[in-house]
Amino acid sequence: MANDVTRDHQTLDLTAMAMLVVLCASWGLQQVAIKVAISGVPPLLQSGIRSVGATIFIWIWMAVRREPLLERDGTLWWGIAAGFLFTAEFILIYWGLEYTNASRAVIFLYTSPFVVALGAQLFIPGEHLRTIQIIGLCCAFAGIFVAFGESLSYPTHRMLVGDGMLVGAAVIWGATTVMIKACPLSRIKPSKTLLYQLAVSAVVLPVGSLIKGEPGILLMTPLIAGCIVYQTVWVAFITYLAWFWLIRHYPPSRLASFTFLTPLFGVLAGGLLLNEPITDGLLLALVLVGSGIYLVNRPNAAKFEQKGFEKSRNQEFK
Repeated sequence: MANDVTRDHQTLDLTAMAMLVVLCASWGLQQVAIKVAISGVPPLLQSGIRSVGATIFIWIWMAVRREPLLERDGTLWWGIAAGFLFTAEFILIYWGLEYTNASRAVIFLYTSPFVVALGAQLFIPGEHLRTIQIIGLCCAFAGIFVAFGESLSYPTHRMLVGDGMLVGAAVIWGATTVMIKACPLSRIKPSKTLLYQLAVSAVVLPVGSLIKGEPGILLMTPLIAGCIVYQTVWVAFITYLAWFWLIRHYPPSRLASFTFLTPLFGVLAGGLLLNEPITDGLLLALVLVGSGIYLVNRPNAAKFEQKGFEKSRNQEFK
């Protein structure tokens, strides 16, 4: 039975893949929700409100399930570190968007799966990508480039500053994913891992909004309130909880390949809900991303990786 569990953890089954598609679609739709709500609530304040609300929800979730909050499990400092990384990522994203445009930001932010792939091989036993899987990651990234690459015109100095912030956010996002899988946080409930990150960001992000001089809530309509609720309840509470459960149980490099779908879902949602253009390039991008995800997760690659994992485990016990 132990071997079955290990094997399941080294591959993405249909349940995991379905969950990832739902998560990426939800995160893509969040981009539209942020755009809609930004007319009444500045972006950094939006993120802070989201974290405060989701912290309350995850605390209630843990209380109902009788999950210990203050158990001495050796994860406190790791959790605080993950929380600061999580917070820094969003600060860099929102701040960077003031210097560069959104389509450039997408390209630089979604270099994160390469950070996950490299970090996983360095710090997580049994995580080894074959050449074909690396090609798959490159293929998926090429899809992002096709969809958004036309924005890579000659950048101004201001744009370069924003681009650098988004690269920093990508590195932090990838590093956080690898750290959660490689450190003691991987042994605890996903809800507590999420609580660490939300609680830290719930304190830091509102303070960051004040320091940045955001004007506070300017307008609150039912539509804007709905967008905030969507970000808080569905995205930050439910989908992030599912994401950390997936990180705990599946190889992060395989999970990261699916995140290339997020900006494409964002463009699709913008086209359907905000009447933004959907081009032929987007359809080609979907084909490239889908092909890349297949190459990273194809069955032969999974079997090869499983053998490498078992070999690594056997060496540990010798």
